[in-house]
Amino acid sequence: MQYSIVDYQSIVDASHSLRFDAEFFRPDYLQVQRRLEDIGSRRLRDFQVNIRHPKEIKRNYVDNGVLFLRAQNVRPLSIDLTSNPVYISEEDAERLKENTIQYKDILITRSGANAGQCAIYLEDRHAISSSHTFILKSGNLNPFFLTIFFNSRYGKTLIERGKYGSSQPEIAPPFLYQIPVPNWGDLQTEIEKFYLRSKELTELSKTRYAEAQALLLGELGLTDWQSKYTLAFTTDYVSMQRAERIDADYFQPKYDDIISAIKSYPGGWDTLGNLASLKKCVEVGSKEYLETGIPFVRVSNLSPYEITQEKYISEELYTEIMEHQPKQGDILLSKDATPGIAYYLREVPEKMIPAGGILRLKSKTDKIGNEYLTLVLNSILTQEQINRDVGGSVIFHWRPDQVVGTVIPILHQEMQAEIEKKVIESFNLRKRAKDLLEHAKRAVEIAIEQNEHTAIDWLESVSETSYSKAHNYLDTRLLVRETG
Repeated sequence: MQYSIVDYQSIVDASHSLRFDAEFFRPDYLQVQRRLEDIGSRRLRDFQVNIRHPKEIKRNYVDNGVLFLRAQNVRPLSIDLTSNPVYISEEDAERLKENTIQYKDILITRSGANAGQCAIYLEDRHAISSSHTFILKSGNLNPFFLTIFFNSRYGKTLIERGKYGSSQPEIAPPFLYQIPVPNWGDLQTEIEKFYLRSKELTELSKTRYAEAQALLLGELGLTDWQSKYTLAFTTDYVSMQRAERIDADYFQPKYDDIISAIKSYPGGWDTLGNLASLKKCVEVGSKEYLETGIPFVRVSNLSPYEITQEKYISEELYTEIMEHQPKQGDILLSKDATPGIAYYLREVPEKMIPAGGILRLKSKTDKIGNEYLTLVLNSILTQEQINRDVGGSVIFHWRPDQVVGTVIPILHQEMQAEIEKKVIESFNLRKRAKDLLEHAKRAVEIAIEQNEHTAIDWLESVSETSYSKAHNYLDTRLLVRETG
């Protein structure tokens, strides 16, 4: 049995709301708190930090407008705009101008299962935050360092301590203001360098992936194609009978543009059902969710670039349903909520169970490679077919019979190889970028556990292998661009 003994003054000092529940004073929480205080940390409020709680209005999303960041866009150390970004009108953005996010603002999710996830905003575009995310200005602290600290083992532990509520956990600014934060000079500068180099590599990774997508569209003659909504058009009865649909949106000419380009490609085409086997994954129910255990992967955890962890199940339940464990070479494809997100398992995956809104695809032909197929599934070619199939639904469900009917172009092997080369390069760059952030987190932890000098020495040692290679790669690419 674990227990803590605290006096009344400790309760007053530690909690703005006079919390005295045992969970708040867990021994591991108190140990982290004491360690940070022992090294001379000061509370967040002492650094002139400002935390804003954005307001809310009734949301009306538009196709083009001002980027509206929701809690699901804020991931640990990254702003995720890859899956289903949404926009609001200029008028609504003006009404929410107090929610404006500026460059280098820190975003912290306020509520829900992801409460406490934190990232710095480094996008060069106007954005408005939802009320479920705090906007933090770092005051006298380096924003890059503070973001890394919040994502370190020590920062996450303290944020976890401040959560309240069981069904919908939340954190509050008064508690965040009381978190002890160390203040080092040289280490903060080094952390910023690592963070910015990681950002450079991430942007280069996005460029390589966009180049792969461009090769695909260019080969099909769709380089300059744009999705346009047509107000008036005609179709025939036979087409409606074949599709078993009578809604006008299904027959939008833009969908014919995509299908015609694929089916007229000289290399040929085929349906997804002929190219890969599909297997539906499993639902376990929210009552089975745990704080730790075997990752249970939901659609919200899936992106073209990574799988995040949020919910877990027990080892016992995993054993019962382990037939749904993905294998190396599988492609995970979302079919519900945000259909059409595909992730290729290049390496042997760790233990995990995907949710029922995800399909497991396994190639059954050598006509196309897995990297290429995954890229097509994440492209506008597939997304427009999904829009046609699920259009008009309140909650999107891409039925398995619709999934297997998705048409896939069979590009020539040489072009597939060129596309896959860029995709692999993109993922290697992204991995290096992630490694740099992990090194930065570890350096903060070393400084807390030992001292700042040891942490900087450690960063210099790892920079010889990871960061240096990554930066040299960037320098080489820039030189080629300047002299080419």
